[in-house]
Amino acid sequence: MLTDHWPLLGLRLNTPRLELRLSSDDELADLAELAAEGIHEPDRMPFIVPWTDLPPAERARSVIQHHWLRLGSWSADNWALNLTVFEDGRVVGLQTVAAKDFAVLRQVSTGSWLGARHQGRGIGTEMRAAVLQLAFAGLDAAEATSGAFEDNASSLAVSQKHGYESDGVDRRTVRGRQVTVRRLRLSRDRWRTHQQVPVSITGLPPCLPLFGL
Repeated sequence: MLTDHWPLLGLRLNTPRLELRLSSDDELADLAELAAEGIHEPDRMPFIVPWTDLPPAERARSVIQHHWLRLGSWSADNWALNLTVFEDGRVVGLQTVAAKDFAVLRQVSTGSWLGARHQGRGIGTEMRAAVLQLAFAGLDAAEATSGAFEDNASSLAVSQKHGYESDGVDRRTVRGRQVTVRRLRLSRDRWRTHQQVPVSITGLPPCLPLFGL
């Protein structure tokens, strides 16, 4: 079976409402179509790389290519796990957890997006809870980092719920103008005291060597 050679296909993260896992080809097509429908208002850009400015068909294709790229370039010292998020079997978004030199640094970073029609219902909080559980309880991480533009109130609110603390700012250029990114950091101890969402993990042990463990 393919999972014997690529055990990440058997990894499952479950919250009360959601399941996070790698998608099948048809589910990846659903994720791409969700991105094509829209993720944010045209006058906003919440991403450092403005991939959502692409026309809908190209935007959908970029989701598929990025998924394949991260799987194809995976290594134990540089990985990014792009998990499709399902609610009641329906694709609603993407949640990423990534790391470089994880076996030494024990630090992960996270990123995510939700289809516009699935926003505002607390799904983002559960998505983040799932990958934080994977990082801290499953992989024994010491810290998790994240970041958001200073005008991205929803993303910053999710981080606040999980206990992230300020880690300074970065200046970036997006769409030809300067923007401010608020860096955020979460320690294992802070994560423990802010856990609110129950998360179960299945299929992790055979995946550990792929994470450098």
